[in-house]
Amino acid sequence: MTLRFNRFVAVTLTLLVAGCAGNTHDLLNKTTVTVPASDIAATHEIFVATTRQQATKDSRQVFDGDRSLTTSYARVDVTVPKVHQVGAIERAKGSANSNPAKQFTATDVVHYADAPQFAKAVGADIAMRGDRALVFVHGFNNGFDDGIYRLTQIAHDTKYPGTPVLFSWASSAKTTGYIYDKDSANAARDDLEATLRMLAKTRVKSIDIIAHSMGTWLTMEALRQLAITGDRDLGGKLGYVVLASPDIDVDVFKKQMIRYGKPDKPFAVLLSADDRALKLSSLISGDKPRVGDYGNAADLASYGVSVVDLTKAKGGDGGLNHAKFADNPILVQLLGNRLRTPAGLAADESPADLANVGEGLGKAVGSVADVVITTPFKVLTIVTGG
Repeated sequence: MTLRFNRFVAVTLTLLVAGCAGNTHDLLNKTTVTVPASDIAATHEIFVATTRQQATKDSRQVFDGDRSLTTSYARVDVTVPKVHQVGAIERAKGSANSNPAKQFTATDVVHYADAPQFAKAVGADIAMRGDRALVFVHGFNNGFDDGIYRLTQIAHDTKYPGTPVLFSWASSAKTTGYIYDKDSANAARDDLEATLRMLAKTRVKSIDIIAHSMGTWLTMEALRQLAITGDRDLGGKLGYVVLASPDIDVDVFKKQMIRYGKPDKPFAVLLSADDRALKLSSLISGDKPRVGDYGNAADLASYGVSVVDLTKAKGGDGGLNHAKFADNPILVQLLGNRLRTPAGLAADESPADLANVGEGLGKAVGSVADVVITTPFKVLTIVTGG
């Protein structure tokens, strides 16, 4: 008991120091900061469906960590500075104003009155951008701002060719809020399912999903619910599913996949044996292994998914190694190369194509990292560099 308690304290202190997210959650500036247009790399329109309450105590947060029994809809415009580095999220410290020339900056928020109004707006954007949508479901200990900035970074760095949509569930944004967050994720399952169905009713041809950490649990539950209704692929519109650092009990995940069935489109699980954030989750859960740091890739792959082992790749989140998929420049570019190819076409490609991409990127930036991909049929090692 003493050893287990000491491990719990050690991992908890690491999380408190490094954090899965920032310590403040202001999204909007107190005052407008104007910079020359030449200092801005791009402006991204992030569409939002959220089960958070609209913030009343601090309107700069826009939405806070309290739960709503209904889904709210919005759009947030975010600028990315020219000085941005791939994999990074440049942010102002504390509650200081963001400088658009140096940091990600939310410049405008549009609230939609109801689901039909939102569906019309997001549908128009999807039609304009090429009939694809990328849904991002954030993880534990995330404020509304964290999800907005992370999706902006992913969309920008991967050069995603469609409409970014954030599904933001009511995380408390506190390291000590694990149980609250788990309950919030459970409460949001129907809302995510409804959001995916809404998107499927637009002109969209492919709905890609990236979920992170505890957001993978929520995503799997929504997909399981779709499968139960007989519409697991959203009428053929479901594209890529990427589960990054899944905070899901391994046995629970297997049962979810049994109910969902073997995927028809690319379905990837990204894990890392050195994920320190998942060590805490495992301890809280009675030392039960989580999918995100599970050591038997072949076991997971037998359920029809591709398992991508990122253990030997470096993370950029202060040693937590919980967000490598998005903060490691090599991995971000690999992800981008996948996402820019529609899922229906990527499903027919040889894994060797991915190996060639990885080698090319590694040589370009002089980085070396082994990425091991285990599919139901073979194991492939990508050496990014050399």
